[in-house]
Amino acid sequence: MEREVRVRFAPSPTGPLHIGGVRTALYNYLLARKLGGKMLLRIEDTDQNRFVPGAEDYIRQSLEWCGIQLDESPWTETPGPHAPYRQSERKPMYRQYAQQLIDNGYAYYAFDTPEELDAMRARLTAAKVPNPQYNSITRTQMRNSLTLPTEEVAQLLEAGEPYVIRLKVPRKEEVRFNDLIRGWVVVHSSSIDDKVLMKSDGMPTYHLANIVDDHLMEITHVIRGEEWLPSAPLHVLLYRYLGWESTMPQFAHLPLLLKPDGTGKLSKRDGDKLGFPVFPLEWHGKDAETGEPTVSRGYREDGYLPDAFINFLAFLGWNPGSTQELFTMDELVEAFSIERVSKSPARFDQNKVRWYNEQYLRAKPDAELAQYLVEALRTQGQELDAAKAEQIAALVKERATFPEDLAREAQLFFQRPTSYDEQVISKKWNPQVAGALAEFARELPGTADATPDGIKALLTQVLERQGIKIGQVLQALRVAVTGAAAGPDLMHIMSILGPQETAERIQQAISQLPA
Repeated sequence: MEREVRVRFAPSPTGPLHIGGVRTALYNYLLARKLGGKMLLRIEDTDQNRFVPGAEDYIRQSLEWCGIQLDESPWTETPGPHAPYRQSERKPMYRQYAQQLIDNGYAYYAFDTPEELDAMRARLTAAKVPNPQYNSITRTQMRNSLTLPTEEVAQLLEAGEPYVIRLKVPRKEEVRFNDLIRGWVVVHSSSIDDKVLMKSDGMPTYHLANIVDDHLMEITHVIRGEEWLPSAPLHVLLYRYLGWESTMPQFAHLPLLLKPDGTGKLSKRDGDKLGFPVFPLEWHGKDAETGEPTVSRGYREDGYLPDAFINFLAFLGWNPGSTQELFTMDELVEAFSIERVSKSPARFDQNKVRWYNEQYLRAKPDAELAQYLVEALRTQGQELDAAKAEQIAALVKERATFPEDLAREAQLFFQRPTSYDEQVISKKWNPQVAGALAEFARELPGTADATPDGIKALLTQVLERQGIKIGQVLQALRVAVTGAAAGPDLMHIMSILGPQETAERIQQAISQLPA
């Protein structure tokens, strides 16, 4: 019987969720939905020293904003079949698996003090060992249950001597696994150290808890960042030693996200340095050195739409094999395959995410954009009815990247010009043009057709009577009405302003500009 596809996103509540983490969650979600499976979230909080208050709720809000829906998590109203979903609440169950490894000869107690560990590293460094570590060679010279007599080990345990439990990595063995993105990965066990599985405080390390939880939660695919690739051989050994190799999930290690210049990994600190967010939502934290409050920008607060943000993230390491760039979440699910994820690093491009936002903003119904506009203007003390807001939104949306841009572009409808583009005035404004516009302004309030076409027809009639081509006056007319040399369609602007307001603006320009 074929197993149900089950994936997990397993963040640690140690701070804000980086966009690389969001991408990991997204790829897990897309694969689960594509294959008709389940996605769960597990909070990996075994490192209590790094726990940051508010981080877990930030993760929840970020995924909700992105539209990534969870089937099982710590936050669902009804507990899932594998609850609890916080590792700190699962603490009692890990001990038995560590003990199983010890009983079967795959792990051991290590009683080394911090001073003894430091001395070991110093000896290896002095001997010019390139990577000093506690491994199959150095463990024979340390205080552990492999080197101490059985009776002494029992006495130390009985006396409550502090210890950790370490994995007993074989000295000469190749560890192999097939990564869905990178193909076969082969690592020699001599390069793997005897990782701590259980800390002296009784808490499991990531390595043990991760494997136990993935097994008990029946995870079929582990999709995670490339930074976990060096740990994968260790995890393969744990599956083998715990007797779970036949149900071991398939691994897929995602490519790194690089800075825009490609010089290194896009880190949490790069956002403020480079002038763009690296977090989905704004994060309120504290400076690590001074303890002073800090605020890091978020894509939501910067005006990005979740659909645009997700579409952009999907393409950071994956491509659909076609020229299509705009995908709804449902379309991403349909198109996604792990085989089309690249193993090469993906360079972050802030201009591209802005482009996506423009496309999604402009594709929204005018009525929805009108709501953005009305709300933004209201915060500035300006009121606008829904019908006119929809007209304005339809006109200015092609000049907007963010919803807040709509309100900025709409200001021309609320404020008469206080200055006029000097370049246009110097080239296009003259007595003949001023006279023609004055005539147009006199006739405009009486027009029966204030549509864009009606206003253009009236302007054409006035100009024909005076023997002037429309191209001679359009730029000057735009500057008279808006003050600017460029902008949305001028006839639509005048139609929305209305004949009387347009005429008064033209008359104001004539009175203020030199003849």
